Amino acid sequence: MPTLVPVIILSIWPLLQGLYMGFTSDELGAAGRSFVGLANFQQMLGDTQFWASFRIGGVWAVVVTAGVMVLGLGLALLLNAGLPFQGVARVLVLIPWAIPPVIKGVIWRLVYHPTSGVLNSVLLSLGVINTPIDWLNSFDWALPAVIVVGIWTGLPQATVVLLAGLQTIPEELKEAAALDGASSTQQLRHVTLPLMAPVIFAVTALEFMWNFNSFGLVYTLTAGGPAGTTRLPMLFAYEEAFQYGHLGYASALGTVMVLIVGLALAYSVRRQLRDAAPRETL
Repeated sequence: MPTLVPVIILSIWPLLQGLYMGFTSDELGAAGRSFVGLANFQQMLGDTQFWASFRIGGVWAVVVTAGVMVLGLGLALLLNAGLPFQGVARVLVLIPWAIPPVIKGVIWRLVYHPTSGVLNSVLLSLGVINTPIDWLNSFDWALPAVIVVGIWTGLPQATVVLLAGLQTIPEELKEAAALDGASSTQQLRHVTLPLMAPVIFAVTALEFMWNFNSFGLVYTLTAGGPAGTTRLPMLFAYEEAFQYGHLGYASALGTVMVLIVGLALAYSVRRQLRDAAPRETL
């Protein structure tokens, strides 16, 4: 009970309040609110800006999650290979995780700065570009630039969990595969990856949920600009609530996000329980 009380007060009760607000006409600064049923959700179905943000959020979540998983698995394999200075490398991998999201955004804004940023300076010196690029204010480059930061931000967590999964694989299995003539690539394909499948799936599901609900990092970098090209669903809900004062409508948007995350979480848990269940042997 002592642990449940703060959870109920700080998490469950605000969540229930937000769900209820999604069915009301609550406005910022309004004297009262009335129950409107599904009106907010009907408005959402015809809101082209919301669906545009939903599409951008889907692209962001899929690409960032894929990048994090591919690079994280590769980095975890290197950190598990017994290379020199492995301990130092593991500490360096954790640095992006230790930096608060707002500070990460400020650092990368400096990196992407059109006139004094490190990225433009390097690319100009190498002759890759002829003129500086305003990365975060370009319609073509804003979303890719933010995606790079998202991958860099999510890489430490995925790497650490995947590295822990790799260290649970018995060395005897790898040695047996090597004695059977399996190459390093074949060992990875037929031994490591099958045994890592539950861990990979769990990390992928969590990364996707975190990325789909991203807010702080993208808000610090672009605030959804330019012209909404990096406006993720949570950014759109934030604007509806605190810029336009539509608290009821924003709560309805948040309810949809909670539903999506809940479905993804339920599928992930069900998949984990199915993989963990003992199988009958003939």
